[in-house]
Amino acid sequence: QVQLVESGGGLVQAGGSLRLSCAASGRTFSSYTMAWFRQAPGKEREFVAAIRGSGGRLYYADSVKGRFTISRDNAKNTVYLQMNSLKPEDTAVYYCAADSALPVSIASYYYTAGVYDYWGQGTQVTVSS
Repeated sequence: QVQLVESGGGLVQAGGSLRLSCAASGRTFSSYTMAWFRQAPGKEREFVAAIRGSGGRLYYADSVKGRFTISRDNAKNTVYLQMNSLKPEDTAVYYCAADSALPVSIASYYYTAGVYDYWGQGTQVTVSS
């Protein structure tokens, strides 16, 4: 079973930056598509970003394009989310997720939480104004 552990959340002023990390167990990490989702109180969980196993294909929600960057280091079994120009509306619990299936050619596939097999416990990001 794959275990995912997020870290790097915290409190930051609007306009600031944070980098989230997600450490994964398992020997097949490089074959997984990895993603970040977030959920604010009273709101549905929403897609943030995803990256295929090779790192060659990246996907972002429109709300974070140009501000957030997803990356991975397969040698370290770790995926990252660099968050810049943070806004109060970015405040949420951020979750790391892994999809063990073969890559899918339709980008919207990765926007759906239900396709991911494994989830971390989440890390809180709070952006103050």
